[in-house]
Amino acid sequence: MCCSGFLKIMMFIFNGVIFLAGAAILGVGIWVTVDSSSMLGMLSQIKDAPPELAQLANVGYLLIGIGSILAIMGFLGCCGAITENKCMLLTFFIIVLIIFIAEVAGAIIVLVFQPLVREVLGSLNDKFVEVIRKEYGNESEFSSVFNSTMTQLKCCGYNNYTDFNGSPFETAYKHYPVTCCSETSVCSLSEAERAEVHGCFEVLVKFIEDNTLLLGGVAIGIAALEIAAMVVSMVLYNNIGK
Repeated sequence: MCCSGFLKIMMFIFNGVIFLAGAAILGVGIWVTVDSSSMLGMLSQIKDAPPELAQLANVGYLLIGIGSILAIMGFLGCCGAITENKCMLLTFFIIVLIIFIAEVAGAIIVLVFQPLVREVLGSLNDKFVEVIRKEYGNESEFSSVFNSTMTQLKCCGYNNYTDFNGSPFETAYKHYPVTCCSETSVCSLSEAERAEVHGCFEVLVKFIEDNTLLLGGVAIGIAALEIAAMVVSMVLYNNIGK
């Protein structure tokens, strides 16, 4: 009896954490989907972009799906443990098992394709610079989205300030976006050369590479939690009615 009560408490704690993690992921997914002022929003402006890169635009919907499933899973686990409902516990176990298998497959894909990030983003160089020199400075969605991206990432152009040469903005005002300089309201050629602000390509690649280990650690933690939850749920399932 004491062991059963302890398992219920552990099950409740496990699934409480999973529910909160799911709610947090769901919130991030909604934010990414609603917020068009991001790097993902510019993918639609680039013609003939690699298909695998264009799929990044759907990352918000993916996060919403994962967050929703985790939240439902945590709810089922908590309720199943408290009410000793076999149907809920079995449903919880099946959902966790499916998610665990999907996470393992996703981790393998990330490990395989993570080294290709620089190559894939680098393949967009000519196309992205072409869009900048054609659209930046016009009254277009691209200008607004790219300004927001450069501000958020603290970068300048795709490679550097020279990407803006010949653009409507540079042609009209004879200077560069303020993000290409530091501590100035007007960014001239000499100031842009002196500031040496990194391009968004390098900043984005570094951001992805730096956060790969963090994401891997979080994934391992969630996987361990899921395994523990599956074990506890099956023990409770078998003990109900005994």
